[in-house]
Amino acid sequence: MPSILLIADPGAPATIAEHLSDSLSHPLADDTEHDRWRVSTREYAYPIDEQSEFAEVIGTVEPEAEAEDVVIYLTDMPRRQGTTPVIADLSVADHFGMISIPGLGGAFTERRVRDLTRTVVAEVTHQPDTPDVPGRMRRIEDHGNVHYVAPSALSRLRLLAGMVYANRPWRLVTGMSKVMMAAFATGAVSLAYPTMWQLSATMGPWRLSAATVLATVAMIAWLVVEHNLWEKPPATGDRERAVLYNASTLVTLTIGVVVFHAGVFILLLLTAWWTIPPQMVTENIGHPMDFSSLLLMAWLVAAIATLGGALGSGMEDDEAVKAAAYGVRQRQRFDRGN
Repeated sequence: MPSILLIADPGAPATIAEHLSDSLSHPLADDTEHDRWRVSTREYAYPIDEQSEFAEVIGTVEPEAEAEDVVIYLTDMPRRQGTTPVIADLSVADHFGMISIPGLGGAFTERRVRDLTRTVVAEVTHQPDTPDVPGRMRRIEDHGNVHYVAPSALSRLRLLAGMVYANRPWRLVTGMSKVMMAAFATGAVSLAYPTMWQLSATMGPWRLSAATVLATVAMIAWLVVEHNLWEKPPATGDRERAVLYNASTLVTLTIGVVVFHAGVFILLLLTAWWTIPPQMVTENIGHPMDFSSLLLMAWLVAAIATLGGALGSGMEDDEAVKAAAYGVRQRQRFDRGN
């Protein structure tokens, strides 16, 4: 039985590899030679970076996979040819392929990786009819190697979305438990003050929205400054790369803080509903307390709690914040001093 080895960086690539193992074990399109494939997975981040040549990648990965018929390396490291994102590199002679997941964008990523993986397997095993590649990629041959590059339209935006996906920004909440505790504690204490009830009843949606935006921006700025998450280009030629990574940081943190804020809001809404006496609130706001009163109260206090979370982020060490905000490759870039 022929074999496929999926090697994946820890994080999003490893998760995708696990999901791929079942679908790839079935016969590939137009594969008449083999009934099934034996698919195995391995999680490991090899010491390569964005500037590594494909031949260097093959030399680094292949010695550990000599017994496999096809080896595919899934990485969350963005790769580019000039400014054009490179989505996949493959060597037919070595039966080896490398897929850069960020180049596939941030939507339908697992499906796109699956389709591209089947294409890579079909091509390196010389199947006559190669399945269509997703996203209108361009195929480029270069000295025996094949490269799939992103379509020119919105390629950089798609790469940015893929980098954010690889960072898995929704994990920011669970990865920063001390910040969540500080935010909730700040909000729970604020709920006890009648002044907050009165303010929430008189501020109105526009002012509450402004408070929410300001609190969100403050927390993002505090995370960036306190934990040194802003990349400075070491040389003039690296300016564009630094802009790309900084944009990825800002989008990742924005999504993560929005999810954080929504979680705090829901917790505080439940706390207010469960603990605050309606009669006491009615006496302070001048009209009967209803569900909209609770919503406005939780809305205001969640903004205050987010500010408390920004201050609480100083309790987390830099490694914990980076582990919560970034994939493994981005963390390695920080460890190397960008």
